[in-house]
Amino acid sequence: MTFELAVKRVYEPPAPDDGQRVLVDRIWPRGVSKESAALTLWLKDIAPSDELRKWFGHEPARWAEFRKRYAVELDGNGEAVAQLRGLLGKGKVTLLYGAHDEAHNNAVALAGYLRGTG
Repeated sequence: MTFELAVKRVYEPPAPDDGQRVLVDRIWPRGVSKESAALTLWLKDIAPSDELRKWFGHEPARWAEFRKRYAVELDGNGEAVAQLRGLLGKGKVTLLYGAHDEAHNNAVALAGYLRGTG
């Protein structure tokens, strides 16, 4: 199945080509109103567990292991993954996240998981 998927910080303004905007963080991002986020869905159940999130701590040295552990969690979270895949079947989805690190965050890991690349 081919699908269009993007990853973007929730602090960036919405764009017409974002498609369906899905926040994939468990915690609501500071300073962002629900209106300015312009979400299609807040899918907090697909976010990493609090335990995994705290262990990772956005440490780039833990990135590879974080991705592996998060993939295991996603494998056991069929309902949330199916809900996101359902959206992907309806058009472009932009995964939104609040972290400062644009390369090492759960949305990037989730996009890799969905694409089958990590």
